[in-house]
Amino acid sequence: MPEQKPRIRVKRAYAAPAPGDGYRVLVDRLWPRGVSKEALRLDEWLKEAAPSTALRKRFGHDPSQWEAFKASYFAELREKPEVLAPLVARARRGDVTLVFAAKDETHNNAVALKEFLERHGEP
Repeated sequence: MPEQKPRIRVKRAYAAPAPGDGYRVLVDRLWPRGVSKEALRLDEWLKEAAPSTALRKRFGHDPSQWEAFKASYFAELREKPEVLAPLVARARRGDVTLVFAAKDETHNNAVALKEFLERHGEP
């Protein structure tokens, strides 16, 4: 039987958790402002999957820098497969939601991480 592709969603930290979210993982290095631990209802906070502080600041959520950001972020992710392997394994068993705080729902590290995991399957 072929391996199942990871089932991964992304969702803002400010959106209400839902039963269909499955395993909820915060993938930001910083805690979302104004959101309590109880309200976020996370299963895990995976800071190590977030882009480096230098890369995050360089990107600055500028959509014109999106492709360059993704290339640099993917290079960082390739250097730490041990961080992503448990996340990939969990996604193969059930739904995983990558939780992020950025206002831009299209150009953020959770969207890039989802693309990386789906494209590569195994980090």
